Amino acid sequence: QVQLVESGGGLVQPGGSLRLSCVPSGFTLDDYHIGWFRQAPGKEREGVSWIRKSDGSTYYADSVKGRFTIARDNAKNTVYLQMNSLKPEDTAVYYCAADRVLVPAVVGISYDYYGQGTQVTVSS
Repeated sequence: QVQLVESGGGLVQPGGSLRLSCVPSGFTLDDYHIGWFRQAPGKEREGVSWIRKSDGSTYYADSVKGRFTIARDNAKNTVYLQMNSLKPEDTAVYYCAADRVLVPAVVGISYDYYGQGTQVTVSS
């Protein structure tokens, strides 16, 4: 089955760190742009970060800039989202998306693949 699988979520105290992984099943990520989205309870899904397949350029939402880092490891066929200095407002389900043509930056577009999400909870 072709799919994306996120992992690495969990419960962490404010100021802590987590590293999320986005791993495909049935295809290789190096041919895809990758984006991370999140959805907090009662809120709309929002874009967090993306990385292009061609030149590795990246983007971060203002709310996470300087704290989150997106990176791809083509040898491991994995895209990571390193999250540092976590805040309670980072609590959400985090999703990765992959698309061959479009950079997954906008919510509401049907990208090639979406993962099922991983829960991140930041709380003391």
